[in-house]
Amino acid sequence: MSPPDLDPLGQPWPAPVAGRRVSILGSTGSIGTQALDVAAWTGHRVVALAAGRRAGVLIEQMWRWRPELVSCDPDVADEVERHLPTGTRLVTGDAGLLAAATADVDTVVAAVPGFRGLAPVRAALEQGRHVALATKEAMVCAGALVWRAARASGARLTPIDSEHAGLYQTLVGEPREGIESVVLTASGGPFRSGPRDLSTVTPTEALAHPTWRMGPKVTIDSATLFNKGLEVIEAALLFDLSLDRIEVVVHPQSLVHALVRFRDGSIKAQLGPHDMRLPILYALEAPERPVVPLEPLPLSGTWTFEPPDTTRFPCLALAFEAGRRGGSAPLAVNAADEIAVAAFLAGDLRFDHIPAVIESVLSSDWPAADDWDVLPALDAEARALARAAVASRAQA
Repeated sequence: MSPPDLDPLGQPWPAPVAGRRVSILGSTGSIGTQALDVAAWTGHRVVALAAGRRAGVLIEQMWRWRPELVSCDPDVADEVERHLPTGTRLVTGDAGLLAAATADVDTVVAAVPGFRGLAPVRAALEQGRHVALATKEAMVCAGALVWRAARASGARLTPIDSEHAGLYQTLVGEPREGIESVVLTASGGPFRSGPRDLSTVTPTEALAHPTWRMGPKVTIDSATLFNKGLEVIEAALLFDLSLDRIEVVVHPQSLVHALVRFRDGSIKAQLGPHDMRLPILYALEAPERPVVPLEPLPLSGTWTFEPPDTTRFPCLALAFEAGRRGGSAPLAVNAADEIAVAAFLAGDLRFDHIPAVIESVLSSDWPAADDWDVLPALDAEARALARAAVASRAQA
């Protein structure tokens, strides 16, 4: 059966691409390394790699893939340059990231975390590239502007996050008027149950996620449930849904990634193993489903679902509130969380004080963010407020 004319985000389905050329932003991170696995499965040509400070990993990648362009942090540029393969060009810092985002490719895998990942997403879209999006902060901080850029250039977006990729697959061919609500699942993180005193949580404990292997920022956000809050905002902006039509349910087994409730009372779900390579593959190949070397998911065991505890984990409720306020409030809470998580990992903030920092920043008035040029100043303002909140907590 052929897919409908438009995909679940209202975009035309692409024609199949043989020998797809790809650029991977954040190539040494969790998503980036798994995207390279997918490229190996599918035979895609890796044209550009953009990384940060993990020089050793980047050097291995560039010798394996021989890209035309690599980018890295200036602090490790000398080491990377000493190992450049013939024919590979090095551009460092933000300039390199933008060069990789605008390279002559079919698809840009955007997996640079945080607000820093927004500029290359914008640049890729303005060049008309297909963006496979893992940088959820792009939609959270500038969703309307992201869509404006995509539609102006004819670019295409597809989601990589397992929950949004699950919704994307579940909504294929479903008329929007039949949808009652959508459901995002959360693992609940390492402190979901039990009497654990969150005031004494250490970074090592918070980084020990029971299901997924992710970067440190996302892993801490999963432990506080703030990551799920960001995903709620992203889902609203990606799929053009109001927040009151988005639910969150805790599913510790993390095998059901998303569900859709229909007005006739039925529910449709997308399931899959704990393997981000599958949503990455679909983001690159949809609506095609190439054969890959993975074992099928065993349909065994007990799968459970429970409501999230927003008293124990208030970050989820704070993200919902930021989404309801709109304007630049989602950008502000994202910035506040980036500062709070960094302070926690550095030992300067208690785990249970992360939500207090976010709430203090959200309490300010945050205006509409309808122009790219205003975003950096708003982000800087939110970060300054968050740093002050962290300092006050440290002194308490």
